[in-house]
Amino acid sequence: MNRILMMVAKNFWKVPGAYAKLCYYAKHTDEYPENVKYNHIRYILQLAVKSGNIDLQIYGKENIPKENGFVMIANHQGLFDILAMVNAIERPWAAILKKELYSIPFMKQLVYCTKSYPMDRDDIRQSMEVIIAATKEVKSGRNYLIFPEGTRSKNGNNMLEFHSGSFKIATKAKAPILPIALIDSFKVLDQKGSAPVAVQIHFLEPILYEEYKEMNTVELAAMVHSRIENKIKERI
Repeated sequence: MNRILMMVAKNFWKVPGAYAKLCYYAKHTDEYPENVKYNHIRYILQLAVKSGNIDLQIYGKENIPKENGFVMIANHQGLFDILAMVNAIERPWAAILKKELYSIPFMKQLVYCTKSYPMDRDDIRQSMEVIIAATKEVKSGRNYLIFPEGTRSKNGNNMLEFHSGSFKIATKAKAPILPIALIDSFKVLDQKGSAPVAVQIHFLEPILYEEYKEMNTVELAAMVHSRIENKIKERI
């Protein structure tokens, strides 16, 4: 059985109302506090994980900075990555996402409610506008999630190279960087079937601005990539 269908079937009496409320929040996003919208998203996704035969294993939550205004850098394995992150992080955050996600039901409402930014990597001007806007928000105390691979890896737990430009938001905002290693997330929605699956999320030690301020973005991308890759190799 398809895992998404199983999630919906097990929560069929809750799905219509919860989704309708999410769509309402998405259309009136400026009228509601960020935590109200985010808590509703978490409610939906916690139901999905519980009913989807998913064992979500979270490690290193003590490494999440206590003060807001940090940038999360994670490897990208599939559609479940963002849903897993919502389950794992209790505080609201936004993301830089590829524009194609805005056409997928539920994902579309999620990005509107979190006021996440679409990025067109083929449009340099638009990409720079996103970087400038997100940098201002990080400085003001918002938290952002970025997938520097640019697209999901289609080779399981093997990572793609990081785009160094993805680190400009952190460097310009002089913000802490929180590396995150996702393991087996691709097995949830990017593979057929609904057999039980365990997904690991590892929050690594944050990298403070003082640690990377002398690096250029290429060097910084290589360092963060290495730390995430090492954690994945350690755990699989």
